[in-house]
Amino acid sequence: MDLTSHYLGMRLKNPLVPSASPLSRSIDDARRMEDAGAAAIIMYSLFEESVTQEEETMVRFLHHQETGFSEADGFLPDHYDFSNGQERYLENLRGLKQALEIPVIASLNGTTPGGWIAHAREMEQAGADALELNIYQVAADITVSGREIEQRYIELLKQLKQQVSIPINMKLSPAFSAMANMVKQLELAGASGVSLFNRFYQPDINIDNLRLTSSLQTSTSAESLLAMRWIAILHGRTLLSLGATGGVHTPEDAIKLLLAGADVVHLCSLLLEQGPKAIQPIIAGIEAWMEEQGFESVEEIRGRVSQISVADPSAFERINYVNIIDGFTVSPGVRG
Repeated sequence: MDLTSHYLGMRLKNPLVPSASPLSRSIDDARRMEDAGAAAIIMYSLFEESVTQEEETMVRFLHHQETGFSEADGFLPDHYDFSNGQERYLENLRGLKQALEIPVIASLNGTTPGGWIAHAREMEQAGADALELNIYQVAADITVSGREIEQRYIELLKQLKQQVSIPINMKLSPAFSAMANMVKQLELAGASGVSLFNRFYQPDINIDNLRLTSSLQTSTSAESLLAMRWIAILHGRTLLSLGATGGVHTPEDAIKLLLAGADVVHLCSLLLEQGPKAIQPIIAGIEAWMEEQGFESVEEIRGRVSQISVADPSAFERINYVNIIDGFTVSPGVRG
């Protein structure tokens, strides 16, 4: 079977690309993902908040360290003796590039314009094959309009384009009122691809101590249907690479997303739960299904059930809701 796929201008051996996760912090884990069949890897994110905080701390405690007593100043640490998160990230990136044969995609996570964007240039110089910009923003300010939020994404992308020449992938949340138009705006602004969708990790409330709590809730297969719908709508209507992320746990999940039109399928929760070895069964399942169906390449199946390919395109829109509600039957005994 020919699983060759194209993503962000790169030719990949298959469509499975592990998304940003703690696994990429370890070169050994990254090697295991490559050995299991990963076609590329997206590094863990470098967060805007971490970069900004470390830079402010460095300025406060190291660069402005004079005490006013020359004898005492000689005992203060030199800022060259300290490595920050950005330097550690670049070191890890170089290590991954040396250890792996597959492409390595760096990841920036932030929401506001600022100096942290300039670090993308260093990521390119360290060998990143592409860059993912993950704008993880909960639009909680009641005075900010949806248009302003969209423009913020566009502005961040434009600033990033000024820093690097490698492809840029935009990882989006599903919280846009006009998703298709937003993707088109990103294409016109210079993006090379989009990943759909970012998962918002929800805080919980502890009812005993009346405080917020945080916990990692991994995805389920049902969550992949959201990305499937929008990728099916976008396939054939944009030149951007389409990545599906969120809820891929089985070969069936991946196959559905490819049929919808995804160029690559991202894996995260599955790998955190089962480890890098979980990639191989997904590949084997895709190959077995293709053989059973008589397909010889992934390109033959990509987009075969997208909106522009199906007999009833409205099934991806409102009519799906109408049919489900009208066709629902109450179980026996519910009204009793």
